[in-house]
Amino acid sequence: MSETLLKSAEYGESEFADCEKLFKSIVDGFLRQNKLLYAELSELETSGAVNAAVFDALKRFDDELSGKTHAEFLKETVEAVFNDFGALRRTDMRKKFAGSVTGSTGTDSVEVFGYVNFLKDCDASVQWTLFMPGLVEYQQRDSGIKVQSFEYMKFPPLRFIGLEKDLSQNSEELKKLLNTLDKMSDYSCGFDYDAILLHHFGKGVDVEECHGIWGRFFKAGTPVPDGYGYVDFDSRNDGKFGVPYISQFAFAKFTGDVDSMLREEGFDANAMYDITRNIILGQNVCIPYPDKYWTAEVYLDGLGKDSTAYLFSVEK
Repeated sequence: MSETLLKSAEYGESEFADCEKLFKSIVDGFLRQNKLLYAELSELETSGAVNAAVFDALKRFDDELSGKTHAEFLKETVEAVFNDFGALRRTDMRKKFAGSVTGSTGTDSVEVFGYVNFLKDCDASVQWTLFMPGLVEYQQRDSGIKVQSFEYMKFPPLRFIGLEKDLSQNSEELKKLLNTLDKMSDYSCGFDYDAILLHHFGKGVDVEECHGIWGRFFKAGTPVPDGYGYVDFDSRNDGKFGVPYISQFAFAKFTGDVDSMLREEGFDANAMYDITRNIILGQNVCIPYPDKYWTAEVYLDGLGKDSTAYLFSVEK
């Protein structure tokens, strides 16, 4: 669909009309499918076999399919196209609506997250709410670890300060980092655990390498020591890709075998990452990927000890 829409400027009137019919047939097909699925799941709900979060996922999907997008930066574009499909003759409209595709189509190579991407995510969200709760249970049994606690946290603007380097093999440099951070206690923000912040500057994980910063969260505007780096977080989404990120996250603490918490075999990243993410997806809470996506490995007893907790960016 993305490739077809991006090529629409090259089409004659009959081809463009066919493109419009194709798009509307896909939208109408999903709307019919959602209506049927909603009815069938409603009948099963009283049995306790259905995760109730799926109904919110279906409603959001229906809203998107009806042109009532939840993305502020896309509202004007989506409304214009639903009022007049011919708006896709404009290059800027086409890119925002069609979104990112693999490779390039003609002269258009885009890396924006558009309306079609949101439709894909909505479809995935319906599936996630149905099977993620069961998967999370299986992953905990399989890895031998358990979720001790899980909560969503929201903070005012923050600043994460630290060093973008692996300090695991350098105890002296790690000790210096911790001493520096401890001296900044006047700027404590209320979430004062040591952590390794992991992010991709608002780009896809296959586009930008992962950047890991060893450090700690502080109040917004905290002075940054010489030689240190920082990443800012705002309480609201500015609608742009990358920093500042959003100062909202899921906070999961784990118990069990520490090595198993970071086990990578059988997981997309590691056990803590996957289980935290899958709980979020099962609850139909938005992970702002890729534009405001970040995670963090948390050291409840301080860097140099074992990490037994995880943070995952969300936007509620």
